[in-house]
Amino acid sequence: MALYSLYTHDIVRVSGPDAHKLLNDTLTCRFDDALDGLGRWFALLSPQGKIQLDGLVTHARDAYWFDLEAGLVQDFLKKMKIYRLRAKVDFDAQYAGAVWWSPDNTAPVVNADFIAYRDERSDKLGTRYITVSGAALSEEQPGDDPTVLYDRVLVEAGVPEFGPNYGRDQVFPHDVGMDFLGGVDFKKGCYVGQEVVSRMEHRGTARRRPVIVSGIDAPAGAAVVANGREAGTIGQVVDGKAVAMLRLDRFDGGEVSVGGKPVTVALPDWATYRFGESVPAD
Repeated sequence: MALYSLYTHDIVRVSGPDAHKLLNDTLTCRFDDALDGLGRWFALLSPQGKIQLDGLVTHARDAYWFDLEAGLVQDFLKKMKIYRLRAKVDFDAQYAGAVWWSPDNTAPVVNADFIAYRDERSDKLGTRYITVSGAALSEEQPGDDPTVLYDRVLVEAGVPEFGPNYGRDQVFPHDVGMDFLGGVDFKKGCYVGQEVVSRMEHRGTARRRPVIVSGIDAPAGAAVVANGREAGTIGQVVDGKAVAMLRLDRFDGGEVSVGGKPVTVALPDWATYRFGESVPAD
């Protein structure tokens, strides 16, 4: 099994007697026993319901382990310490470079030196490992760029990610498919931004959805044009493919292009939405 250092990601360990309540009352996903061995998508939202940051979270060794883009760690710590108030919760961010990734989705090996968890969003996204000892798990194969390999499987799965596809205050959880992929719990009650997200769910007003665009000869950020109307923009391009959050109502079977050249669009295999769908007027 090949393992690759996901060096663009860092870990924050959250523990303490009040950790579960703080996290469940602040972040979008469900914090339950099923998190042991699974990495679940989470987001911290603004009060207006837009994503401020996101990542994966798992549970092991009496703590929650947050896997984030390295550049989001300090923002995560700052915001969570504000919401902590007097809660008995500890934050430990001394895990830079601790994230390893394997595209293999077989059962992870159990070892005292690391924590293993599968990415719950898709069986195409493999398994991640946190090295708690600080030692490398294995040597990467020469010529393999882990970021390219990782970005490729994200695109193939149709899963957008913070950074390559969107930034702070740009999208709602529905726009990136969090409601389909376990990133939002609609039953647990209040959390930051919950009222807006719940209203979008129950009124069915999500306007944009993740779509896989193929045959691209243009840079990230280029517009996707359907029947002469812009439907959204593409994210990071890998092997001529990208994930884009697009307006489904702009597609009725006509020509689709990026950078003036024809492309093809397809829905992720986890999607139940369809091209041509419209949403109720606000």
